Amino acid sequence: MKTLADAQKAYLSHIDIAYSYQLAKQMEQFRTNPVLGYRTAGSRAEYETGEMLFAEMQRIGLSDVHKDAFTLDTWDFHHARLRFGGSTFELGGYQTQFDTHGPQTFRLVDAGKGTSAELEGLDVRGKLVLVDINQRDDWWISYPVYQAHLHGAAAVIAVQNNGYGEIHPAALNAQNICSVADAPAFSLSRQDAGILRRQLAADSGETTVTFDAQSTVGFDGTSYNIVGSIPGRDPDAMILFSAHYDSYFSGFQDDNCAVSMMLGIAKALLESGYQPEKTLLFCAMAAEEWGVSNSKYDWSTGAYNQIFRVHPDWAGKIIADINFELPAYPHDTQDIIRCVYEYQTFLKAFAKTLPPAAHIYPAGIGVASPIQTWSDDFSLSIAGVPSMVNDFAGGSFMKTHYHSQFDTEDSYEEEIYRFHHELYGSLALAFDRCAVAPLDFSCRLHALQESLSPSLRPLCEETGLSRQIHSALTLAELAYAKALEWNHAYARALEREETDVAARLSQRSAAFHQRLLEAFKFCEDAFVRLTWHDDVIFPHEYAQKNLTLLDGALEALDKGNASDVLDHWLHQIDTNWYAYYFDEATCRHFVDYVLHQPDERLMWGAGRIVGQCGLFPVVRSLQQKRGLPGADFAEETAALQKARAQMSRCLKDSLSDEARACAKLAEILEQALKS
Repeated sequence: MKTLADAQKAYLSHIDIAYSYQLAKQMEQFRTNPVLGYRTAGSRAEYETGEMLFAEMQRIGLSDVHKDAFTLDTWDFHHARLRFGGSTFELGGYQTQFDTHGPQTFRLVDAGKGTSAELEGLDVRGKLVLVDINQRDDWWISYPVYQAHLHGAAAVIAVQNNGYGEIHPAALNAQNICSVADAPAFSLSRQDAGILRRQLAADSGETTVTFDAQSTVGFDGTSYNIVGSIPGRDPDAMILFSAHYDSYFSGFQDDNCAVSMMLGIAKALLESGYQPEKTLLFCAMAAEEWGVSNSKYDWSTGAYNQIFRVHPDWAGKIIADINFELPAYPHDTQDIIRCVYEYQTFLKAFAKTLPPAAHIYPAGIGVASPIQTWSDDFSLSIAGVPSMVNDFAGGSFMKTHYHSQFDTEDSYEEEIYRFHHELYGSLALAFDRCAVAPLDFSCRLHALQESLSPSLRPLCEETGLSRQIHSALTLAELAYAKALEWNHAYARALEREETDVAARLSQRSAAFHQRLLEAFKFCEDAFVRLTWHDDVIFPHEYAQKNLTLLDGALEALDKGNASDVLDHWLHQIDTNWYAYYFDEATCRHFVDYVLHQPDERLMWGAGRIVGQCGLFPVVRSLQQKRGLPGADFAEETAALQKARAQMSRCLKDSLSDEARACAKLAEILEQALKS
């Protein structure tokens, strides 16, 4: 196959959507919970699914099929049923420890949203506590669960009140718990909660129920990532395909379709007779939905272990990771490839070569950055593997079907699924024609520039950041131009079937290629930070935002307006929103376990938090003084001014660090250009 177009045409002719669909359905046979499904981290069902995928990789002809073992915390959720009167309710589960060893009688009490104020007047010791939760607009499940745990509750029964599972009143929901194993929680539908609440109202807010549950968390267990390959002419250059095979409920979109699409692409490439230049790796990742207890960063465990602990040698060899999530559903009118900044230019150019798909994506194909924390590609990218994923986070599916028992084949759209087979298989072939990673560092540098508030211009001049960005940009543009030259010459040699010429070009460009990957890993280390809500930011953005909020709060406080401070400013700073509703012990736990846990428990979140602006006493004091005429705010003002001084120092330090990082990036790129 002389040209890229020839290879893509042959690949496209061998795509078998029926194969991929049927494989996705086959994955549903392995379940932790006989009624609801679940294929949980480190469970027997996950293991059996991995064994099936192992055999399937061998059957379709992949080479070197093997299992990579890693250590994790395991979860096995077998069932949870609640009975009262003549009704029996099936409940979903969270990654917590609770085994009744058969039906047991409990008192059940309604605690509203489960805040500290609502729990304060209730006796919940040894009882089941019913709470409403909206994890998008209010708070994560961990907070009311831990708050109830501190009050001695036996377990929390959480009812999704919008945010997730909006597709139907009968929808259950499950999310990663981000909390301790011995603070149990389960999920009840809005429909069933309505029945319960009518009984609770009749019984003065508390009733007797029978609860039968088996949810087991284990520590230091073992799970497996399943890997197969199509060997390339260069065994040390790789392209990685990845998707995760654990799931909540049936997990048809998340992530059965993704795993089966990955193997569908592999099968089509094998049957087309394509001989890759680089080794194509296909990795079914375990334990994406969870895998470590009592950590804020308790998902993407399989991917993190694969690249940081099992195969750290992959970084520096893999030119691209193409990760798949929920690929058989149209999440928007535009199909988005979300990627690391450095692949924006290459992907935008690639998208222009594709046939129009306006009938399914009227707004075409877009490219977005940065990589977010919601899927395995984040763990791979921070390890030094330039990554991308079919974007899924912004569509309605996340509010309606996601992590519910309605994530089934009913949401399947074959045309979308076929399009993604075509898109990402063709993209892999384009990457395979690259001698060097087509990384354009100017995209990240431009994004860094754009993220700087105009008011910071003097400070950027003082720290040297403006100058260093400019210098690095010049070298980034030269480096990308050189990468294009190498890749053009390499692709032309392949088209002419001059394999000896292509091999020489690959050897001659190898040092340049390695320097580019070194520069990419450096950028991930230097520039990727997280907010307390897991958004990806540049380091300076943390203090930059908090200073704006603190200034707004101080101005409002100067006018004596405590309500404005609480309603518009403080709740946006770090985790202070939780201080409005939960007690200090609960809030402190979820700060301390980020700041004071070993990196091995924090995994991909380790070292990514820039600072912590804890204002619990200020929030509580202002809540007490809200609306009081003539209230004295001197103490609160002093606390906010102290926090502002802290953030000012943090901002200057971040800008100085970024200036040094830009200088170092320029140095690496300059060395690359000389190689």
